[in-house]
Amino acid sequence: MSELIEGQKAPDFSAKDQNGNKISLSDFAGKNIILYFYPKDDTPGCTAEACSFRDNYESLLSQGFVVLGVSTDDEKSHTKFINKHNLPFSLIADTEKEIVEAYGVWVEKNMYGKKYMGIARKTFIIDKNGLILKIIDKVDTKNSSAQVLELVK
Repeated sequence: MSELIEGQKAPDFSAKDQNGNKISLSDFAGKNIILYFYPKDDTPGCTAEACSFRDNYESLLSQGFVVLGVSTDDEKSHTKFINKHNLPFSLIADTEKEIVEAYGVWVEKNMYGKKYMGIARKTFIIDKNGLILKIIDKVDTKNSSAQVLELVK
């Protein structure tokens, strides 16, 4: 699949959230969406990123945003992560890797010379019409929500 670009229609998807409820991007038509992809529940960088969205959640809500996190972890892992860190938003379990592939974030990574497939940390800001408004490739995990708010001023 070719890389997604700003101004393009965001790929729709259907998957389960942490509670086993089916969730689709189209469920949020008419709302601004922060769709963020992260590698793994309860790891230091992913926790910092999720907690940044949590700590500024009210501010994001007041600006009309819905926050959705996506990783390939399962529902049980997401529930544990949400409960541990008191996250007020849904996490999507993309265990089949369909969403990460559609958004081009399932990539080859390299750690200590070992190559493997994993999620590239990336945030998509999607407007009320389902168009990709902004793509954040270099996510500042500790300040991820501030990055979003700065871009949508």
